[in-house]
Order: sequence, then structure tokens, then C-alpha cells
Amino acid sequence: MAQGLKLIPRVRRLPFMSHGLLLGYVLWIFGFTGAHRFYYGRPITGTIWFFTLGLLGIGWLVDLLLIPGMARSAKRRYREGSTSYAVAWILLTFLGVLGIHRFYLGKWLTGLAWLVTGGMFGIGVLYDYWTLNEQVSEANAG
Repeated sequence: MAQGLKLIPRVRRLPFMSHGLLLGYVLWIFGFTGAHRFYYGRPITGTIWFFTLGLLGIGWLVDLLLIPGMARSAKRRYREGSTSYAVAWILLTFLGVLGIHRFYLGKWLTGLAWLVTGGMFGIGVLYDYWTLNEQVSEANAG
């Protein structure tokens, strides 16, 4: 080896964490829509929160205390990897009707369909709220 030549250590890319508390609390701010419950993999109660405005605000306030437990449960349930749950959920929550989250997951054809049809007229966005965790977990599997 030549003198003065330093080897640069290889940096191993760490997988993205599954479900964090910070994003859970940010989505909780919009909790009357059930966004934080969908994020933590609870689509049935997320839908109930959506249609009842967080159980008329009472369930929304109680969730402030329940979020740490929901985060631990989601971390055990979903696979970590190179696709970030946080990025996918932020894209779905704020740009879902444009299908940007689908482009992020590499689903170009359905991303274009979402873009042209406004998230398949909103029904596709609701479907993605129910299934996004599984879609990201599947992307992280391989």
C-alpha cells in the first residue's frame, strides 16, 4: 500500500426504524381523523376515529397516553428496512390523492393511476390507509 493512502471505512447503511413516537404524535394532532391509529397498524379503530372525529374528541385525548404502547406494538409487528415508514406515511397523509407515496414505494403504474384519478376518487387513498404498513413491510422484505 502506498504511503499516505488512507483506507476509507465502509459505512453500513442502517435500516430505517419501523414506527417512531415523534411521527405518531404529529399524526395525533390530526388524530380526530384517525391518522395516528392507521400509522400504528390499527385500521379498524382508525376508521372509527375518522367517522366519529376521534370518538367526539374523547378517544383522541385518551390516545395521547396510549401512543407509546401503540408504537412498541408496531415496532414488533412491522419489518425495518431501507424503505421508511415515516416518509411513506407523511407522503400518504399530505399527498395521498396524488399517489406520491406509491411512487416512493416503486409502484409506478398505480402511482400514475392515483395521480390521474385523485387517488382513485379517494377510495384508493382509504385503501392505502388500511394497507400502507403492509406495503412498506413487503418492500423492506425484498
